[in-house]
Amino acid sequence: MWLHAVQQIKMNPFYIYAVLLTAGCVGATVQSFVDNEIAPQIIPNAPAALAKVVYPSGVEVNEGNELTPTSVKDMPTVTWNAQPDKLYALAMTDPDAPSRADPKIREVHHWLVGNIPGGNVAEGEVLTAFIGSGPPLGTGLHRYVILVYEQPGKLTFDEPRICNTMRKNRANFSIAKFAAKYNLGGPCSGQLLPGAIR
Repeated sequence: MWLHAVQQIKMNPFYIYAVLLTAGCVGATVQSFVDNEIAPQIIPNAPAALAKVVYPSGVEVNEGNELTPTSVKDMPTVTWNAQPDKLYALAMTDPDAPSRADPKIREVHHWLVGNIPGGNVAEGEVLTAFIGSGPPLGTGLHRYVILVYEQPGKLTFDEPRICNTMRKNRANFSIAKFAAKYNLGGPCSGQLLPGAIR
């Protein structure tokens, strides 16, 4: 079995995540964020747990699966191990804008919600309305990242509100700076979509 696993790892770097998760290895999520250079390139430390992300198309995000823009165009349901008496912030960003080779407008934020009670995203304060993943033609795979942070309490956000028809103010965002600004610490949960491709 392990020889087969080693062969699969050489052919597909995401196979190691499946092997470690199956074996019950703690910290597999952390390693996958490191392997895909999200931590420390985008955030200082990787989340400690996976969030579950399911799109209305029926597609469930599993680290490493390639997704098409049409399958991830609508707002997903995001769940995590939320405490009912806590407030959370959720963000989805694209650090590879316009491409991973030339990320001159890193990060584009696709979704930003604060003051989420428990795990009820619908009851949170929408700072940036959701737009689906749609990388420009010819730019290859983009690493879309969904992160959840536990807030220290109810927050007053001064970011401009962005509706889902607006592109302005989405580029050159930094989730790390946003987290530092509001003393959010590191993400408690997250999911990596390294495969929205066009």
